[in-house]
Order: sequence, then C-alpha cells, then structure tokens
Amino acid sequence: MSDVKLRQAIALEAARLMYERIESEYFTAKRKAAKRLCRRSIKPEDLPSNAEIREQIQLFARLHEGDKRTANLRDMRLEALRMMRLLRQFRPRLIGSVMTGHVRKGSDIDLHVFSDSPALITDVLEQAGCQYDLERKQVVKHGVARIFTHIHVYDRFNFELTVYPEDKAHYVFKSSITGKPIERASIRELEELLTREYPDLNLDEELQAAESAPDPYPVFRRLLAPLENVQDSPRYHPEGDVLYHSLQVFELARERRPYDEEFLLAALLHDVGKGLDRSHHVEAGLQALDGLITERTRFFIEHHMHAHAYREGQLGARLRRELEASPDFEELMLLHECDVGGRVPGAAVGTLDEALDYLRELERNNNEGRE
Repeated sequence: MSDVKLRQAIALEAARLMYERIESEYFTAKRKAAKRLCRRSIKPEDLPSNAEIREQIQLFARLHEGDKRTANLRDMRLEALRMMRLLRQFRPRLIGSVMTGHVRKGSDIDLHVFSDSPALITDVLEQAGCQYDLERKQVVKHGVARIFTHIHVYDRFNFELTVYPEDKAHYVFKSSITGKPIERASIRELEELLTREYPDLNLDEELQAAESAPDPYPVFRRLLAPLENVQDSPRYHPEGDVLYHSLQVFELARERRPYDEEFLLAALLHDVGKGLDRSHHVEAGLQALDGLITERTRFFIEHHMHAHAYREGQLGARLRRELEASPDFEELMLLHECDVGGRVPGAAVGTLDEALDYLRELERNNNEGRE
C-alpha cells in the first residue's frame, strides 16, 4: 500500500472509531488506526492530520444521518444557550462541533467554563435539578501529562463542561485540528449566531417551550444509576446487580423489537422500583415514573411480574383473561422472556448512557415519522 493510500486508510479508520464513539481523542484514534492497519512503525508526521480525520467523520455523518443533522444542530445550539444562561456567572463559551456546525450522532455540547472552584458550578447545576458527573482526566500528549476537570451533564443533549481557572477566561485556546485559535462564542455571540442562522426563530419562546416540556431522560437516569448498588437474590439473579440485569434485558429486547420505543423503555425501566422499595418494587417504580411514560409502557411494567406468574400457571383466571385480551399480550410475554434471559453472569452489555442515547434517538426518529 502506498504512503498516500495508507494515510487515507488510517484517516478513514480513525474517523470510524470516533464516529462510533469507540475513541474520543484524535491523538488516540489515529494511533490505534495505524496499529491496526500497519505492522511497521509510522512516523508522527506521516499520520493523517486531525482535519483529515474530521473530514471523514463528517462524511460518515452525511451518509448515515442526512438532513436530520441540520434540525439537530439547531436544537443543540438552543440547548447550549439555555445552559450558558444558567451558568452565566462562569463566563461560558460554546466550542466544538455545535459551534462550528460539524455535529454528528451522539455529539456532546462542549462548553468552556471558568472558575477556581468546580464545586461552585456543580452547586448551580444541583439547584437547577441537573444530573452530572465530575471527572478529572489525565491526558498525555507528546510526553507531557495534564489534568483536565470535566463536568458531564446528562440532559436532553449531553454536555461536557471543561473547567479552567478564572484567569484563563481570556486565554486564546488553539484548535487541535487547525492549529489556529478555536472558534468559540459567548452568550451574546451565540444569540447573534442563532438570530443570523435562523431568522424565523424566537429565542425566548423556544427556550420557554423547552422548559415547559420537561425532559424525562434525566429522571430515568437518576432512577437507574443507583441500581448498580442494588443486589438481587443470587438464587434468582446470579448475574449480579439490578442495573446489570436491566441492561441485559434491554439488549435482548432491542434484538427482538429494535424500533418499539415503548417496549424498549419498559425493558430498561421495569425494575427501577427496586432502588426505592424492594417489597413493592412495581408500585414504587410506577409512582416514580408517573407522568413520564405512556400507558403502553406502564402496562408492560405494571404486569411484568404477572407475566412470570402466567407462565408458571399461577395467575388467577380473571387477570389471566384480562392479559390475554390485551393487544400488547404478545409483547408482554416477550418482555418476560427477556427478563428471564437477562440473568447471565458476564454477559456483554452497553452502558446506561448508551441505552438512553439509543432510546432518545429512536424517539426523535419516531416523532419525525409522525410529522
């Protein structure tokens, strides 16, 4: 393979790794791609540039996502403005793909925020009811190690806030792609961008509408995440904690009904009540989810234990007839199969956030199909 073709192949493989969210750093992706494609060592100057890789990522996005990217970008910029207004005191700056327009499926909204104490930022997030994780990450590049503080906020779109000291607010950060000062926007600059790019947009009305329609996904995550620390009886659940079981059930359900949003949501949420009241987990779960799920999803969760009794021949005649008469009886029994099957020690599953991201994307696709 010629050097030019090898460089192109490395750029394509690195782009695939980043598009599929296997790698998040250009530096790591290009080296992993080179190792996969070439047995001999490659000089750093012979590797593709970050700009070459980004061009391939955008090609993947255009092929797989089409016109949805345009509407998605608009919504992400609006969400960025909402978060920036919330964090106004920390002089937020929008950077990255949402700023430049190079978004792809699963892109985060990247913000720089400036404070000598990350706790001040997390206090504001907690008061607003946001769910987040604080991460301190060491990045080694060209033999130099640096520690970065990130706050990952889980919302309608996920955010990555990078925290810098207050005295860095006017520092000129360089792009790893172009080597030039990064494109970034303050609150005022983002408002001007939105007005310019979307002349028919009423900012205040859009933001008020978003706030009046609360996003259920942060609530789902708050209910599911603690299940990692909830253990079921080893006799019935040898696989381990309840979250691991729930993710197994979700994976099995996705194999059988990949486009049934309500069914898949029930598969993921069916045991959330075990983190609230072990003795009455179905009732506790439904109470916590009240107003956040459809009647059909509620039906699956409400009757998933009845489906076990039905299969074992222990369900009363009246309730058995009611379930059999339901148009969702077949899917209820399928949920039972997934529930029983999702008890395998060591089974491969995705992460909680990957499951929630899949459901979000499915919801968006289904809503577009109904319009």
